[in-house]
Amino acid sequence: MKTREVINLVQNRSIQLKEMSDTEAMALTGAYDRNLKALSHAFETEISFRDNEFFIHNCDDEQYEQIVTVLEALLESVRSGRRINEGDVNYAARLAGRNEKIVFEDLESFVVGRTMSGKAVVPRTKGQKEFVQAMADNPIVFAIGPAGTGKTYLAVVQAVSALKKGEVKRIVLTRPAVEAGENLGFLPGDLKEKVDPYLTPLYDALHDMLGNEQTEKLMERGAIEVAPLAYMRGRTLNDSYVILDEAQNTTGPQMKMFLTRLGFHSRMVITGDVTQIDLDRRTPSGLIQAAEILKGIEGIRVMRLSADDVVRHPLVQKIIEAYGELG
Repeated sequence: MKTREVINLVQNRSIQLKEMSDTEAMALTGAYDRNLKALSHAFETEISFRDNEFFIHNCDDEQYEQIVTVLEALLESVRSGRRINEGDVNYAARLAGRNEKIVFEDLESFVVGRTMSGKAVVPRTKGQKEFVQAMADNPIVFAIGPAGTGKTYLAVVQAVSALKKGEVKRIVLTRPAVEAGENLGFLPGDLKEKVDPYLTPLYDALHDMLGNEQTEKLMERGAIEVAPLAYMRGRTLNDSYVILDEAQNTTGPQMKMFLTRLGFHSRMVITGDVTQIDLDRRTPSGLIQAAEILKGIEGIRVMRLSADDVVRHPLVQKIIEAYGELG
């Protein structure tokens, strides 16, 4: 059944979404009309809302139909209990622009974990959902994609959930410590103090899920371990959830060394952005090599997220696309 009535005006077009309550309208337009402003920006037109009616100015027939499709999908999402935000609006607009089906409902069933405040962490895009499913189904997952796609955050949330459920005994977080090598000896402080500045995104996610105090307690007990990639050499990581972040800055030998640390009852997630490689140009990225060499091996999944999966400010997606056009 159609959920809209279309009214064509002389100068403007308007849309009424059937049986939309005031509460649903507030959720759809967002606080201070943020969602509505995001929709206007996405379609480069002016969209306003008053008297339970959306008014669209200066758009062609194709744009108009796409906007209607987005509003319908967002309303259905609100009615399913989803709290939509500007990222959802932009994601829906991108799908509508490609005439792809906009589906939010099945994303809600993939609860990755819950934050300290009890908020459910769910994938916000189809690509993120596939990434979450891949982590659940495979011992080793590569997540390759641009900044803002949730690679690191979702990996940490999945790791914390596994630790809470008793599926693993510890979480190991690692990354190449500095851009072109691991010259930690030149940095002041002990090992933790040397590595910490490079692991802020991982710590942010841990604090979101566990809180500062609980994170520190688990680190003191060894249930959460943070170490530079070089310190993985010679170890076998059993009963562990291991996350290698910024993996585009590993060399081929480093990546091979890391992957062969996998022990029994363990999982590995390797995340990276191949557009931000800081290695010497003569040194191939271990992430790119591994993704090619290991593709097709059962138990290993290579996920490629795109600008469509960016859940930051909409300008981030446009920046990524603009740089992508440069090759």
